[in-house]
Amino acid sequence: MLLISVMYPDESASTFDEAYYLEKHIPLVRARWSSMGLEKVELVRGMGTADGSAAPYRVMALLWFRSMEDFENAGREHGPEIFADIPNFTNANPIVQINEPLSRA
Repeated sequence: MLLISVMYPDESASTFDEAYYLEKHIPLVRARWSSMGLEKVELVRGMGTADGSAAPYRVMALLWFRSMEDFENAGREHGPEIFADIPNFTNANPIVQINEPLSRA
């Protein structure tokens, strides 16, 4: 398994249309990538940090793929369309991190 984290920074000048993200963007991601190895999508909203500071990320999408090969193929096939949709809901530049799970609870 491979876990891709897509993190949207919560910066003072950034905007984020959560309704569009949930109703349009995430369904687009699922529609394009589910048949290409996307196993699960988890969405989280940042609330804060342990010391009471603001959360560094407004929203994070956790995308579970079967393998790196599946993720790379999905990205090649539909990545341009999915990334072109980002300005429709935010002006923040997402940070994409590739993760190898140590275990699954």
